Amino acid sequence: MDYSLRELECFIAVAEELSFTRAARKLHLAQPPLSRHIRALEEKLGATLFDRSGRKVALTAAGAIFYEETRAVLPQLNHAGESIRRFASGETARLRLGFVSAVLSPALVEVLRRFRELHPTVQLMMQDCQPAEQLAALRQGTLDGGFVGLQPSGRTDGIQFVSWCREPLAAFVPFGHALAGRRQIDLRDLAGEAFVAVSSKAAPAFSAYLREICGKAGFRPRIVLESPRAQAVAVMVAAGAGVALLPTSLARIVGDGAAVIPLKKTPTISHVFARIAGTPSAAMRDFTRLLTA
Repeated sequence: MDYSLRELECFIAVAEELSFTRAARKLHLAQPPLSRHIRALEEKLGATLFDRSGRKVALTAAGAIFYEETRAVLPQLNHAGESIRRFASGETARLRLGFVSAVLSPALVEVLRRFRELHPTVQLMMQDCQPAEQLAALRQGTLDGGFVGLQPSGRTDGIQFVSWCREPLAAFVPFGHALAGRRQIDLRDLAGEAFVAVSSKAAPAFSAYLREICGKAGFRPRIVLESPRAQAVAVMVAAGAGVALLPTSLARIVGDGAAVIPLKKTPTISHVFARIAGTPSAAMRDFTRLLTA
């Protein structure tokens, strides 16, 4: 960026006031230096930003495009500075949490509500992203914690996992399927069926668990379609694309579009909350306590 923030500030003031006089007054700046900043900006951009031919000032086509692209920059910088000042003064803190939509439930919403009551000045920033993305963001320091589903089996240096709930898996089958009328089925009944599954890239731990339990039942799942989102898998089952093994809480997604059938010797999964290892902040400590209470 060749131009300065001062030049950008002057441009935005003139663009919004459509008057060099009013813009100079708004910035508490004399008009000659304001005009110099605008001319310098135009030279650097190689375009005329204002039409000064008449008695009124107007944006040129180039000026209108530049204003549309830059109008949010100064408010965003002001917000960033204010956030840092409040953080430095101890007025507020921030918890950046990742989640997959499949884990959102009334119980989790209640945890979030109780945490807000306990820490009203802490900003809770929720980001919907896949488990693999959450783990990468935790390692990079751009997330403080995340609801990643099953705990990964590989090395996870720098990340601590806390189990917060268990949930059974069920067979999701389209209505009209031969198994749809069953009250309970054996996992072996799904051998040879076309499976829809959560992709191994998005949720490697869940994908590995699916293959493990099917392997113990004596077959390898024939996966014909994958999606990074469990909700999308449930919808594809309802559309008749195949069968799936999913947490029972996703039954709310399919409604009357599919049958959700309990399994004999019901397999369960343990949902874990991942957080950066080490001594947690008071906010993170309280959030984890509420989550596991």
